[in-house]
Amino acid sequence: MATKLYVGGLPYSTQEDALKELFAQAGNVVSAVIIMDKMSGRSKGFGFVEMSSQDEAAKAISMFNDQEFEGRKLTVNEARPMEARPPRQGGNGGYGGGNGGGRREY
Repeated sequence: MATKLYVGGLPYSTQEDALKELFAQAGNVVSAVIIMDKMSGRSKGFGFVEMSSQDEAAKAISMFNDQEFEGRKLTVNEARPMEARPPRQGGNGGYGGGNGGGRREY
């Protein structure tokens, strides 16, 4: 069964192909994804690598956690399931939801 790893501390210039190539040293990489900022389109400096087995994931953690990659120290551990977050409040400068600004008819 595939195991997903969290990879933090990535240089912002790292491409997904380079991440996949790095982790392939530990075994078969199912997928490698770098998380991008929606607004700027730039890397957030972390991503996820899915290894094809638990043994390969453990090998990747031992090989790359606390190791330097392109001048930055990586953090590699088993990814945790995404926690539910409360819904975002506001989103419109802190003002109420508004009703379209028009007149209401009663």
